[in-house]
Amino acid sequence: MNKNYYAIIMAGGVGSRFWPVSTPEFPKQFHDMLGTGETLIQKTFTRLSQLIPKENILILTNDKYQDILKQQLPMITDEQIVLEPDMRNTAPCILYASMKIQKQNKDAVMIVAPSDHWIEDEVQFISNVQRSFDICERDQSLMTMGILPTFPNTGYGYIEFDKLDTRPIKKVKQFREKPDYHTAKKFIQARNFLWNSGIFIWSTKAILQAFEKYQPEMYQLFHAGKDAFNTADEKQFIADNYSKADNISIDYAVMEKADNVFVLPATFDWNDLGTWGSLYDKLPKDNYENAMVNGKLFVENASNNIIRTNPNKMVVIGDLDDYIIVDKDDVLLIYPKKKEQEIKQIVAQINQKK
Repeated sequence: MNKNYYAIIMAGGVGSRFWPVSTPEFPKQFHDMLGTGETLIQKTFTRLSQLIPKENILILTNDKYQDILKQQLPMITDEQIVLEPDMRNTAPCILYASMKIQKQNKDAVMIVAPSDHWIEDEVQFISNVQRSFDICERDQSLMTMGILPTFPNTGYGYIEFDKLDTRPIKKVKQFREKPDYHTAKKFIQARNFLWNSGIFIWSTKAILQAFEKYQPEMYQLFHAGKDAFNTADEKQFIADNYSKADNISIDYAVMEKADNVFVLPATFDWNDLGTWGSLYDKLPKDNYENAMVNGKLFVENASNNIIRTNPNKMVVIGDLDDYIIVDKDDVLLIYPKKKEQEIKQIVAQINQKK
C-alpha cells in the first residue's frame, strides 16, 4: 500500500433524523443500521483500508464518542483519533487533521469521507478513489465525487459542472444548495448536475494552501499550534483554541470559493443514509414492499413500510401504508414516511420539554 495515502473519516454527527435509534449519546454511525453485522463506521473503515494503510486512517469525532470508537475499532491507536472539544462543522476539523497529517508526511494525499454512507460496489469505489489520488498527486486540484442523480431529490446538495466540458473529470462551476422539488427537476433535466456526496480528495499541500487563501484567520489559528501537533502538547492547544474557529462547513469555507475544484462523476452506487426513507431504499423488501430490520414481521394489508425493532421480536401491522415504525427501548415511533424530514424538529421539541 502507498504510504502517502491517508484518510479522514468524519464521525462527529448526531444523526437526529434516525431518532429514536440514533441519539446524541449513541449516534447512527455507531449502529448497524442495515442489519449486516457491522456498524456504519466499521464498514467505512474496512472499505477505506482496502487502499489506505490502516495506520493512516484518522477518525474525527467528538470527545464524548471516544470510548464507543475504541470499542468498535479496537485496531486503531489513540493517535488516530482526532477529538473535537466543540462541534464546529466540517471546515475546522478538516483543517486540524490536514495539518496533523502534513506534519507526518509532506507528500500526503488524502480522502475525507463521512462515516455513515452506504456504498455497495466497493470495487468501483476504490477505483474512483485511486483515480482521484493519481490526479491529486500530480497537481493541486481539490476534488470531490459527484453522484449521477436518479430522481429529483430535495435532500441533497448538487454540483453543477460546465455542460461543454467533455473530459471525464469535470471542472466545477458551482455548488448548489438543497433545492425545492421544482428546481431539482430542472437540475435533472439539465444533465450537468450531480448529487454532492460530501467525499473529498486532495493533497495536504493543496487544501492547506486553499485554507490559507480563503480562510486566513482560521488557518493562522491552527497554524500557531503546528509545533504542538502530534505531541503531548496538542490536546491542551486544541482545548484552548478549537472553540475560536468559525462554525462553517468545508463547502462554504473553501470549495465554493476555490477555482481549482473538480468533480469525478462516481461509478459506484451511493446513499448518504440521512433518513429512514433513504435506509428503506437500500433494504430488502417483502412481497408488499415492507422493509424489516431485525425482528419478524406479519402483515395484513400493509405495504411500503420500514420497520425496525429488537432482534427476534414479532411485529404485526395492518392497514398501514408508507410508514416508519421504530420500536426502541422506551420509545415507539410511528410516523408517515413522506413527512420524515419533520422528525428532526420533533426530536428538538421533545428535548425542550425534558
